[in-house]
Amino acid sequence: MSKIKVFLAEDHTIVRKGIRSLLDGQPDIEVVGEAANGREAVEQVQKLQPDIVLMDITMPELNGLEATVRIKKEQPHIKVLVLTMYTNEEYIHQLLQAGASGYLDKHTAPNELLLAIQAVHRGDPFLSPSISKTIIEEYLRQSEETELEDNYHKLSSREREVLQLLAEGYSYKDVAEKLQISVKTVGVHRVNIMEKLNISNSAELVKYAIRKGIISLD
Repeated sequence: MSKIKVFLAEDHTIVRKGIRSLLDGQPDIEVVGEAANGREAVEQVQKLQPDIVLMDITMPELNGLEATVRIKKEQPHIKVLVLTMYTNEEYIHQLLQAGASGYLDKHTAPNELLLAIQAVHRGDPFLSPSISKTIIEEYLRQSEETELEDNYHKLSSREREVLQLLAEGYSYKDVAEKLQISVKTVGVHRVNIMEKLNISNSAELVKYAIRKGIISLD
């Protein structure tokens, strides 16, 4: 029987290594790769073609939500299982809408993580017991009727990338090089981001990114 190929996307080395140690001891699971940021995860997943990506939300350069969107858009057959400390309704809703097959909090017991990997591989959804089924169902019912309080959903995929990189402190030139666009285009994106989010300066942009979980203070 072939092993379940798992890719780890987690920026904290000690957490990533701990998960790898657990999974390496399983006869039916093979860890095929690791990444410490979302952009690297998207690139490596495309090359390695794992069955499941174990995805954290808060990662540098490209957060887990945007990485999930890209992976599912480019390779819909690859399943994403979210393992994170963030368990609020907004994150759950956005990641399920993005195509994640499961959502676990980091207090999950090791045996529960293994069960989740096996379930997702079979094609079954998996949610931690700590995540209320009632909240999920209510949020999904209301998703077509109620907009989020802020306008993050109005940002394009490229604007979300620029927002994260600018909030992480990259210069216009650095952002332009990473995204292979002109410095002028970065400036245009910044102006559009500010207008859509009703933000007036860089400090507010950073605070917004922290509040949304796009970047962290770690």
